[in-house]
Amino acid sequence: MNQDSENSDAVSEVGEHETERSWSDLLVGHLPLEAETAMFILVNVLDFLMTYLLLSTGKFRESNPVAEFFLNHWGPVQGMLYFKLSLVVVVCVIAQIIALKKPATARWLLNFGTVVVVGVVVYSLTIFLRAGA
Repeated sequence: MNQDSENSDAVSEVGEHETERSWSDLLVGHLPLEAETAMFILVNVLDFLMTYLLLSTGKFRESNPVAEFFLNHWGPVQGMLYFKLSLVVVVCVIAQIIALKKPATARWLLNFGTVVVVGVVVYSLTIFLRAGA
């Protein structure tokens, strides 16, 4: 084995160690993928606000039966908040766990989720504007 291959092995071992995080890092340090997580949370807040706006007009109803269950049991604001918050928490926790070993996969998950929710927000805004509410 030559010197260059020994150095590249040492670098790859260090590189793997640097990207690999432990459970304690999640509790006491910066979370991995903070920007992606923050963006995912932000678009979900926009989704909550758009859903509330649509439901408050009286012209729309919730089409998701699971969300409808939450609305019927805890009211429009509290029920929707419980439903959407539980989804956001589940996705964020899963992404943080995945990020411990595979940060690129966790980044993809959060970015994909963000794009999907942005699509929902745009759709909600479109139907709100078309209804003239």
